[in-house]
Amino acid sequence: MPLRLKIWGCRGSVATPSPTTTKYGGNTSCVEVLLEASDTALILDAGTGIRALGLELARRRIRHVHLFLTHLHLDHLEGLRFFAPLWDARVTIEIWGPRSPVVSLRDRILRSFSPPLFPLDLRDVPSRIAFHDMPSQPLEVDGVSVSAGLVLHPGPTLGFRVSGDGSSIAYLPDHEPALAGIDGLPCDWLSGGDLARGADLVLHDAQYSELEYEQKVGWGHSSVADAVAFGRAVDARRLILFHHDPEHSDRNLEELEERARALTGDDRPLPLLAREGTTLQLEAPAFGDPDPF
Repeated sequence: MPLRLKIWGCRGSVATPSPTTTKYGGNTSCVEVLLEASDTALILDAGTGIRALGLELARRRIRHVHLFLTHLHLDHLEGLRFFAPLWDARVTIEIWGPRSPVVSLRDRILRSFSPPLFPLDLRDVPSRIAFHDMPSQPLEVDGVSVSAGLVLHPGPTLGFRVSGDGSSIAYLPDHEPALAGIDGLPCDWLSGGDLARGADLVLHDAQYSELEYEQKVGWGHSSVADAVAFGRAVDARRLILFHHDPEHSDRNLEELEERARALTGDDRPLPLLAREGTTLQLEAPAFGDPDPF
């Protein structure tokens, strides 16, 4: 089967439960790549969206989890402590993340599992946890290939490419490629270019309007215009606007989607807003439906 993924959280910076965010969701970044007939789960990031995912995995009796972290800012990690499989002694969890020359991945994550930030220590966790620096070569999880590369964002930050059955997904939720330039550059020179080149689906940071971005250059996030430019530069088949700003209501997001579509032109598929709770179905080698949701 072509790749499928489910969005469990697509908000950026901080969770935003509110009557004005119900359509596109208020949970922070978490995406599941759905594996067919498997007791293994493949997850991208552990924002607050991973809490509901954990309850679903417990229902499915998942026994092996591969969790890939783009980076360790709290909006991509804060749900891990409330992830049901973490508290199940029958489960093995392998956590993959960016390498640091100073502190191990385990010790960096350990900070969020200690009083007074959290009442329990990581040593109290009953599941079997292994921590890995993400390798430079692709690795395979249940027939799906996962590769990573460093991208422009404060602190060590990865983007991921997931490939299988002739289809591919690029996941770059926190990314500011405009800092190094986009227009006119060959794909090899773009931050994240190798990861996203020709991908069927690119989930990309689109946190700001163009006006907002002028005040937040260097914060590590993109405007919708830069997200569209990046999608065009890497020849992505479909762009999903991700990492919604906590200040943006559902209506604000739809205005940004309209702006992204106006910038895209008639020669490419229209961008779509990431929406919590939805499943995206990819066809190989191309979309069978213009709307993958």
